[in-house]
Amino acid sequence: MAGICVLIPTYNNAATVGKVIEESKLYCKDIFVVNDGSTDNTTAVLESIEGINVISYMPNRGKGHALQCGLNKARECGFDYCITLDADGQHYPSEIPKFIEAVGTNPGSLIIGARNLNAENMPGKNTFANKFSNFWFKVETWQTLHDTQSGFRLYPLKEIEKIKLFTGMYEFELEIIVKAAWRGIKVMNIPINVYYPPAGERVSHFKPLRDFTRISLLNTFLVLVALLWYYPKKFISSLTRENISRFIEENITDTKESNVRLAAAVGYGVFCGIIPFWGYQMIFAGVSAHFLKLNKVIAILASNISIPPMIPFIIFGSLFTGGLILGKQTIIPLSEINFETATNALLQYLIGSVIFAVAAGFVFFILAFVVFKLFRKESI
Repeated sequence: MAGICVLIPTYNNAATVGKVIEESKLYCKDIFVVNDGSTDNTTAVLESIEGINVISYMPNRGKGHALQCGLNKARECGFDYCITLDADGQHYPSEIPKFIEAVGTNPGSLIIGARNLNAENMPGKNTFANKFSNFWFKVETWQTLHDTQSGFRLYPLKEIEKIKLFTGMYEFELEIIVKAAWRGIKVMNIPINVYYPPAGERVSHFKPLRDFTRISLLNTFLVLVALLWYYPKKFISSLTRENISRFIEENITDTKESNVRLAAAVGYGVFCGIIPFWGYQMIFAGVSAHFLKLNKVIAILASNISIPPMIPFIIFGSLFTGGLILGKQTIIPLSEINFETATNALLQYLIGSVIFAVAAGFVFFILAFVVFKLFRKESI
C-alpha cells in the first residue's frame, strides 16, 4: 500500500538499531529514524546506513517527543500512515506486513501490535503495567484492548493531526490512543510476536518510579476529562429519538423491575452524583448499584446530575446544607479567607454534600416513583 513509512525512535541503541533498520528496509523503503540525543555510538551507526531519513537533536527528550517529531516529519513528507517500532530489537520488522494488511481492511485506524504477555523472558513488571494500562483505557474510553503499551503501531497521520498532546515521555503512547478513541478513530489490536532477551542482556530506558508516576498522573487527568467531558458529550450526542425510545423500552417499560426499585435506582444515582467523589461518581454509581442489585444503567444515568452546568448549584447546595448543620455562613468574605476558614469550609462542604445528596436522592426517588406510578404499568 502506498503512503506508508516506518519510524524508529532510538536512544543509545547502537548495538541493535542498525539491524532493525536494515531488516525494516526489506518491507518498507521509506525509513525515518529519530536519534533522541544518543550519547553512545548510535550516531555513527546511523551515518553508515544509506537511504534513511535521520532526525537528530540533543539532549535526550524522551520517547514521546521523538515519536512526535517523527510523525510530524512523515506527515510533512506526504505519508498517510506511519508504522513505529522500537530500536532495541524487541520488535520483528518481519511483522510490518501484518500492519499493512490490517490497515487495508481498516482504513483510518490506529493499530497496536498486541504482544503475547506469556512470551519467554517477558518481564513480570511489563505484564502488570500492561494490565494496569488496559484497565484505565477501558475506564477512559469504554473500549477494550488487549495491549495498550506496545510501541509497535501504525498511526493514521491525517486522522491524528489535530490531536493536542501534552506528554513527551513513555506516557505519550497512552495519551494518544485515548484521545484518538475520543475523536472516533478506530483503535484496534493485531497479534504480533516479540523478542525479549534474557535479563542480563536487556536494555531498557524505562524508569519504573518516575515513569509509572507520570502514567498514573496522566490517567488521573484523563479519567477526570472522560467523566466531566467525554462521557457527557457522548451521552448528549446519543440522544436521538430512536436511542431514547430504545433506552426507555429496555430499561423502563419492558423491564420486570418494580416501580419502587426503578425509582430507587434514580434516587441512588442522584445521591452518587452529588457525594464528593468528583471524577468517579459514575464509576461508583455503576459498581455500587451492581452490588445493591439496582438498575445500573439508570443509576449511572442519574449520576450525571454532576455535569459541569450543575456543579455550581451542587457545591452551593452542599455548602448551604453544611452551614445549616454546623451553624456557619454559606459564603466566606474574601477578607476572611485564611487556612483555618478554608479548612472549616471544606469540612462544611463535605458534611453538607453527604446530607444534601441524601435529601436530593430521596426527593428524586419520590418524584421518579410518582412518574412511574402514573405512566408505567408494572409486569406481574
